[in-house]
Amino acid sequence: MLENSAEPHDPAASAQTDGFDVRERWIDRVVVLSVRDAIDMLSAPRLTEAIRSALATAPSGLIVDLSEVDFLASVGMTVLVAAQEEAGTAARFGVVADGPATSRPIKLLGIDSMLALYPTVDDALRDFADV
Repeated sequence: MLENSAEPHDPAASAQTDGFDVRERWIDRVVVLSVRDAIDMLSAPRLTEAIRSALATAPSGLIVDLSEVDFLASVGMTVLVAAQEEAGTAARFGVVADGPATSRPIKLLGIDSMLALYPTVDDALRDFADV
């Protein structure tokens, strides 16, 4: 796989408020949004903006990496479900979440039945490449 890292092309690609941060990188035709810190009422709109900006570039897939998220509020899970719906059939959508702060609440609420959930970005990329 070819990994292309580039500086974000607009403010939504690298949204930062306090400790919250979203970094965008491309691997082949898949965009990976790596999120850091808490996803709550204050940061959820910025995550939504970054997701919409990424989907507007017509990737074949979008992976939201929550590996560095230490708090995932219900509004953050709502953003992920909405992103899944927005991606529709135009792009594959997956979430990397493996830990008590992210995968546990997703599984407790049953959202893992609606989202493709992966333990690592590499696992998600392998699955995306199989299509």
